[in-house]
Amino acid sequence: MRSISHFIDGTSFSAGSLSRSQDVFDPNTGRVQASVELGDGGTLERAVAAAKAAQPAWAALNPQRRARVMFEFKRLIEAHMDELALLLASEHGKVVSDARGDIQRGLDVVEFACGVPHLMKGDYTEGAGPGIDVYSMRQPLGVVAGVTPFNFPAMIPLWMLAPAIACGNAFILKPSERDPTVPVRLAELMTEAGLPRGVLNVAHGDKAMVDAILDHPDIKAVSFVGSSDVAQYVYGRGAAKGKRMQCMGGAKNHGVVLPDADLDQTVADIMGAAYGSAGERCMALPVVVPVGEGTAEALREKLVSAIGGLRVGVSTDERAHFGPVVSAAHKARVERYIQMGVDEGAELVIDGRGFALKGHEQGFFMGPTLFDRVTPAMQTYQEEIFGPVLQMVRAESLPEAIGLASRHPYGNGVAIFTRNGEAAREFAAQVEVGMVGINVPIPVPVSYHTFGGWKRSGFGDLNQYGMDGVRFYTRTKTVTSRWPKTGPVSDQSFVMPTLSGR
Repeated sequence: MRSISHFIDGTSFSAGSLSRSQDVFDPNTGRVQASVELGDGGTLERAVAAAKAAQPAWAALNPQRRARVMFEFKRLIEAHMDELALLLASEHGKVVSDARGDIQRGLDVVEFACGVPHLMKGDYTEGAGPGIDVYSMRQPLGVVAGVTPFNFPAMIPLWMLAPAIACGNAFILKPSERDPTVPVRLAELMTEAGLPRGVLNVAHGDKAMVDAILDHPDIKAVSFVGSSDVAQYVYGRGAAKGKRMQCMGGAKNHGVVLPDADLDQTVADIMGAAYGSAGERCMALPVVVPVGEGTAEALREKLVSAIGGLRVGVSTDERAHFGPVVSAAHKARVERYIQMGVDEGAELVIDGRGFALKGHEQGFFMGPTLFDRVTPAMQTYQEEIFGPVLQMVRAESLPEAIGLASRHPYGNGVAIFTRNGEAAREFAAQVEVGMVGINVPIPVPVSYHTFGGWKRSGFGDLNQYGMDGVRFYTRTKTVTSRWPKTGPVSDQSFVMPTLSGR
């Protein structure tokens, strides 16, 4: 059986018989396909030592040289796209085409990071005072870390490590232990691209490793993506240790459908957003809010028809719309939420439980589920299900629909489907959610903007990637300089210097 080790100081590292391990499953078959080593404090110390040793020289390279490494890293990812997508699909369960999308959205941020010579530029003011110039510079923090979830084992690590490393930091990645192979492979490719040993390290582990990262005095910043309860814990513990923290939590994204929407296009969009990747996306669209009874009935009819045409299959099935969920435990969790919805009184229109794929009966497969007449008071509405479950919450008006999304404890993403520009503009301005789509069901911003939710979907002041990513992984130093002319010494002054009258 394959063994997955840490990647530290440019090479594979194993603690051998002293280490703990965890099984890595193939969700398509339900079988164990590998074992990943779980590190401890000693593993982290080794990674931090390698990072500390390598970071100063890496930061001292001019940004063009660092950008060249990023360009080569981009080329290698593209050259190994098929390999990476198959690896990702085999551990996560998403279909290969979706796995390529996972990698590509991370690659977009690598492309953005290739512009680091421009991104790191500071500001300059000549003549801010008599003979005084003021300028600022961006400098790396040192050693930083990222803790990433199972649902995007390529995209989210790349969102973090690409800007962090391009800006001159050394990076320690703690990926999910459920699908750890692709993060290690990315580290190998970055080393092949010319990154010095020790600048990027991958340390596997569970909560003990995360706590060690949060408590380590030499790690200056931590980026995290995961569930909201854990994100809040990570944010609090890291901030208490004086670290810069960026923690993204869960979501319950709403899709508001107005009466004038193109229902055929809307349903096509909702299918991919609700059921793609078996719903295991923080930007999935698990709640649809039709405005008006007529809209609700027409939408429901079309949803039922479209769901009937969905194909659930193994990850390598090119015709499959989605594959299995990541684990047996996660499948059981989603099924509990479906039963909870029934118990709460929601109308179960289509039940995805009990689905079995012929020839893969032990795989972690679920069929698509649809609920109607869900109410805001229901626990299944308030909490993130993170599976192939779509809930319909009916609204009588646009203000009511805006209120539903705005009052929800999560504030990650939201979408509106309409032909009415005025309504869309009002919606975008008023809704209290961090990312808004107008006829875009999954409004993940492009790499040169920034990703982040509000309320329990995001903890910290700076978002992922874009200029917020550069700001998060750097600190600003401002220099005020004067080069006095040769001559008599000026009088001493004990008052606060100002530019008044000059």
